Amino acid sequence: MSAQAVKLLLPRWLITMTPGSPVLEGHALAVEGERIAAVLPREEALSRYADAERVELPHHVLIPGLINAHTHSAMSLLRGVADDLALMDWLNNHIWPLERQWVSEDWVYQGSLLSAAEAIRGGVTYLNDMYFFPTAMARAAVDSGLRAGVSINVIDFPTGYAANAQDYIHKGLAAYEQFKGEALLDWTSAPHAPYTVSDETFTQLRELSEKYDLQVHCHIHETQDEIDGSVKQFGVRPLARLDKLGLLNDRMIAVHMVHLTPDEIELIARQGVHLVHNPSSNLKLASGIAPVKALEAAGVNTVLGTDGAASNNRQDMFTEIRAAALLAKGSSGDPLTVSARTALEMATVRAAKAMGRADDLGTLEAGKQADVVAVSLEALECQPVYHADAQLAYVAGREHVTDVWVAGRQLLKNRTNTSIDTGALMGRVHDIVAKMRAGR
Repeated sequence: MSAQAVKLLLPRWLITMTPGSPVLEGHALAVEGERIAAVLPREEALSRYADAERVELPHHVLIPGLINAHTHSAMSLLRGVADDLALMDWLNNHIWPLERQWVSEDWVYQGSLLSAAEAIRGGVTYLNDMYFFPTAMARAAVDSGLRAGVSINVIDFPTGYAANAQDYIHKGLAAYEQFKGEALLDWTSAPHAPYTVSDETFTQLRELSEKYDLQVHCHIHETQDEIDGSVKQFGVRPLARLDKLGLLNDRMIAVHMVHLTPDEIELIARQGVHLVHNPSSNLKLASGIAPVKALEAAGVNTVLGTDGAASNNRQDMFTEIRAAALLAKGSSGDPLTVSARTALEMATVRAAKAMGRADDLGTLEAGKQADVVAVSLEALECQPVYHADAQLAYVAGREHVTDVWVAGRQLLKNRTNTSIDTGALMGRVHDIVAKMRAGR
């Protein structure tokens, strides 16, 4: 191994996020190319890699890159367009009409690039996206250097992107073939929701996921109205319908899952379903609070997402980490449920498992991808520090993220995006928004 190719990251604290691991002090992370070469004591690292580039991070905690397990990246262009509304009112009377009018390949690209820049500044190295025009999201991820789960998104009604389910699938598969093999990208089979997708389409997307070895990404049990509508239309709750269709297994990334019975929790635990908890979005839309204590007790792999900027309105994983811990405690009356470390796991190692990437993402270990985030705890509002992991969950915010690497490439340096010209991007965003304002 050539020391010339190695970069040493030298933080005050290092949290590998491997199960049961302590907060390390006096340690270094050695990065060679796109992968982690070693985690080792500082003095040993300086001796072993004497000629390596050194990045001193004296007030920082080093963690794996955060994984946002559910978002709609392009909808950053709709941030704040319609607030304080119930979900179906928000969708039917505001979001879907605006999307029909404005969504295009370039609109999605610019919105996705805006979300990528926001993600990087917030310590997020992976966005699991669900939206139209997947080629635009794929280009935005590759151009910014960010990882993404790109969706073959399907909804059973026409939009400005596609005319019907077969058109969505055809276009999604064409995008998949175009970007197949791109190291920064994963792909998901993404039926929008049980209330917008037929049994036939669900079955086709399940078969597609099996054929191409893809995870399935779907909104499920987000509101009580959704469940009541399913019972009226199909005679069963959405999860029972999806179980009958063969969709509840370890490929399924089930988003929201706010309204669950004990039997449903046992079912998804037994079948290995991954659940994405979206605390802020569910609160803002008054959808409810996911039963996280019960999910944890059952062993469900619960992870975190922001949802889109139109319903959150911050794509801020530090906010979601804190909210997940506090909501679980407050709603259950148990201060011991969802510890700081558990909440951090939901955004790192557990999320990597949900995406099917546990072998190379989610922890700081030799051989894994060098997706790394440095968070400064120097600011007075972050002091004093007794437990660095708890400080990340309960005190620090995305504004304290200083440096970010994805596959060993630095995308944020001293709070400056290095892979995106943010000034030029904001100029394009302002032009798009001006046209939207004029055309509404």
